[in-house]
This record gives sequence, C-alpha cells and structure tokens, in this order.
Amino acid sequence: MRLFTALDLASEHKRLLSSLRRPIAGVTWHPPETYHLTLRFIGDIRSRPMMEELDHTLAAITTTPVQIEPSGVGIATQGTRSRLWAGVAPSSSLMTLQGKIDTALRRCGLALEKKRFMPHITLGVFDGDPGAEVIRWIQGNNLMRGKPVMTEHFVLFRSHRGGDTPHYETCAEYALTLSALPPLEAWSF
Repeated sequence: MRLFTALDLASEHKRLLSSLRRPIAGVTWHPPETYHLTLRFIGDIRSRPMMEELDHTLAAITTTPVQIEPSGVGIATQGTRSRLWAGVAPSSSLMTLQGKIDTALRRCGLALEKKRFMPHITLGVFDGDPGAEVIRWIQGNNLMRGKPVMTEHFVLFRSHRGGDTPHYETCAEYALTLSALPPLEAWSF
C-alpha cells in the first residue's frame, strides 16, 4: 500500500481553493474532494505487522488541534511535471504535528526522505514549462488568503496510482488531543 499522512481540509477551504481554478491550456485541476495537506509521504508498506505498528504509533501522537490557513499560490517542478499549489501558513501547531509524525515514523524504522516540510495543497498539474497563462494565474492569486480553521484529526491515506486525477482512500483517522489518557470519568478510584 502506498501511504501518506495528511490533514483533510474544511469544506470552506475546499470551496475557496476550487474557486481559483480557471481553464488553462495543459493544466489538469484536481477535484476539490481530493484536496489535502500532506504531512509526510510514507511510501509502500506491504507487511501487515508494519501496518499495525504504524497505526499504533500514529495513534499515540498527542498534540493540540492544528490551525490551517491557506495563503498564496505557487508552482513546484519535479522533472518534467509541475504542480500548482496553494500555500498554508506554517502555524506552530502544524509544524509540531508534522515533526511528531516524522519522529513516530522513524521509530517504526522507516527511512524518510530528507526534504524540508513546506505546507501546501496541490491544486493541479501540468507537463513542461509554465506558460503565460500559468504565470498570470499565479500573479492573480498570490495574495489569496483563507480564514484560519482548526482541525482536530489527521488522516492516514492510501494513494492509488494512475492518471492525472488522484484517488485517495482513508485508512485511519487520528484525533489530535493533548493527552493519551482516558477521560477522568473512565478512571476507577
């Protein structure tokens, strides 16, 4: 299974970001229901014991809910493929969660790609160099800003390969709480 951790977006953020889409030659826009903020790409996990350890380790993460605030747009190129993205303000709660996920995954023995975390949401893809239309789109939307929204869980997604349109399946959701302790009423005295 090809896995990654991410934050799902509030519907108001999905609406805002989908409103940025315009017909641009060569750009394939991702459907708004697939919008997410990747926290860490994990890669292919094929063993059930590793999946169980991964699930247990991610479930043990404790931290506060995370603020998501879309902010600006840009382009990232890898090889011949480019992505149009919306940035996300790097709140302290977001950066803390991402760091805790990396630490947890390393504890599971996973070798993580050494890549600086830049919070963003991929909106669309294209091949080749950005043309004038893409540049105009970036210039016209680079001051975009969404209202800050708190999210109280992160997700383990499975990615299905194939085509320009992504398909993701939720494997597990993990609550963001300060403590792994049960509520006080569950304690016996």
